[in-house]
Amino acid sequence: MTTDLKAICTGIIPARYKSTRFPGKPLAMIGNKTMVQRVYEQASLALDFVYVATDDQRIYDTVTSFGGKAVMTSPLHQSGTDRCAEAVSLIMEESVRKVDIVINIQGDEPFIKPEQIEMVMECFSDDSVEIATLITKVEQDEDIANVNEPKVIVTKSGDAIYFSRTPIPYIRGVDISAWPSKHQYYKHIGLYGYRKGTLEKLTRLEQSPLEKAESLEQNRWIENGFRIRTAVTPWESVGIDTPGDLEKAGLLI
Repeated sequence: MTTDLKAICTGIIPARYKSTRFPGKPLAMIGNKTMVQRVYEQASLALDFVYVATDDQRIYDTVTSFGGKAVMTSPLHQSGTDRCAEAVSLIMEESVRKVDIVINIQGDEPFIKPEQIEMVMECFSDDSVEIATLITKVEQDEDIANVNEPKVIVTKSGDAIYFSRTPIPYIRGVDISAWPSKHQYYKHIGLYGYRKGTLEKLTRLEQSPLEKAESLEQNRWIENGFRIRTAVTPWESVGIDTPGDLEKAGLLI
């Protein structure tokens, strides 16, 4: 990680209180710390500047109580991308520091590795990269038909072609159980980086047909001509979507 690149990257952790499956999730305790604190501390191992973007005073107060930085954003945002964009505007209004590259860190991944964040940051050493994200290899014993783990196909240079909840590509004449042994499949890890100007453009895009079909926001960007550079990580993500996931997470600390 070059010093210059690290200096121009800002980490944003979108964290809302009203989650359909797990209300109050950012404040859930994992051991002796809240989830949002664990995410913040992991992100701070890779980034000098990290902020939590929230719409709830309880989350804001929790972050500031452990010494973290937070900004209050609108409760009307439909995605973490939109919340990140508003947070960047607020950060720039409140400080003299310039924001060049934004790293969007999921607020429900308390075990995110700093190396994963650094991999996304490194993508921007290429000046042509507008958006970056992580992918990981699907192992042969995994269920590639799991709709909760979006798959992705990429170009030879590593730019994403398409994201889908179904396995892509389709292998003709082969039973689906054998597909992972016939082709290297990749699944998406939901960690993003954007150049500030690109992030502003993304928030002005209307929902697209492929996004609506798959319920995957990144397809909107591809449909509108934006390139998404991917980096292959050997580490899985450990997301917390339900109270049951929280119990499992307690075993990892």
